[in-house]
Amino acid sequence: MKYRNVALPALGVLLFAFAGFAQTSSLEGDVKGEDGAPLKGALIKIDRLDIKGHYQVKTDKKGHYFHAGLPLGTYKITLEVDGKDVDFVDKVRTQLGDPVPVNFDMHATAARRQALSAAAEKGQLTQEQQRGLSAEQKAALDKATKERSAALAKNKALNEAFNGGMEAMKAKQFDTAVQQFTKATEMDANQTVVWAQLADAYAGLAGVKTGAEHDDAMNKSLEAFQKAIALKPDDPAYHNNYALALAKAKKFDEAQAELGKAATIDPPNAGKYYYNLGALLVNNGQTEPAGAAFKKAIEADPNYADAQYQYGIYLIGKAKLGSDGKYEPVEGTREAFEKYLQIKPDGPFAESAKGMLASLTGPVDTSYQNPAAKKAKKK
Repeated sequence: MKYRNVALPALGVLLFAFAGFAQTSSLEGDVKGEDGAPLKGALIKIDRLDIKGHYQVKTDKKGHYFHAGLPLGTYKITLEVDGKDVDFVDKVRTQLGDPVPVNFDMHATAARRQALSAAAEKGQLTQEQQRGLSAEQKAALDKATKERSAALAKNKALNEAFNGGMEAMKAKQFDTAVQQFTKATEMDANQTVVWAQLADAYAGLAGVKTGAEHDDAMNKSLEAFQKAIALKPDDPAYHNNYALALAKAKKFDEAQAELGKAATIDPPNAGKYYYNLGALLVNNGQTEPAGAAFKKAIEADPNYADAQYQYGIYLIGKAKLGSDGKYEPVEGTREAFEKYLQIKPDGPFAESAKGMLASLTGPVDTSYQNPAAKKAKKK
């Protein structure tokens, strides 16, 4: 009897031990990288949700992992790569017997993420995609959808205002153009092209106004150009157009400074910028500043034919009539016309250049041939 009494408690302890051993479970899985190949050395973090507990294991060279001895429970399985959590599977319930498989495929996950993003962009999420979203993801998606809708509406209105301004500019309806471009700047003050077009619209408006109205429109044109340049100071076209507007406002020194900036930013086209200024100055009766601009144009580009011709015309005005009744040109006059004919022997100013050379003192050979012309074959 004593042996029986002793044996029973011992048997009870043994049964308890076996029962405790039987309550453990395991997890395993395969991990693939973004290239679809097995990912070695990825960290699998296993966190128990019902009772606090943390376990971890790394994948082998085949991208496989296995963790035994886990208490039965509910877990969150997280994949960490290069120190960053890149994916997870939540609420995994382990079981007795065979390991519960939890796989990670970063390539497939990235593809799903892209598909989800594309569907969200179009607002065409499938029911399956919606079911796969967490509460936080759904909230973030709803917020993004609302923001995108607002942005699309804003962009549509912005485009309509901008396009309306461009159409008005084509029709030379400068008042309407100013209204449309102003509306566009109020929608988005960071659009450089809108400010530039508003500047052109005000400049056009100034051209059809007089007195105080002209001055007011011109000043607003300059202000709009300044806004465009402040947003994009490295654009030579804005400095060029701003300079032309300054010249129209008779602010010639400032205009030359702006063209100098354009030339510095865009050296290959420096000749063009100075030529534009010279042409505008000529039209405004500013002969001396125009001559200086044409000189800078040919200094920047000696092969700028039209600049050579215009500089020659400027120098012709400085020629003096000698006692013999012939003009005595200043230095550089002959060279300017000859250079034009060398570059453009058949150009629109060719005959005029020849006539200017003929009017100068001394024998002048004004017969020029086109270097590109085919030579006649000798018989």
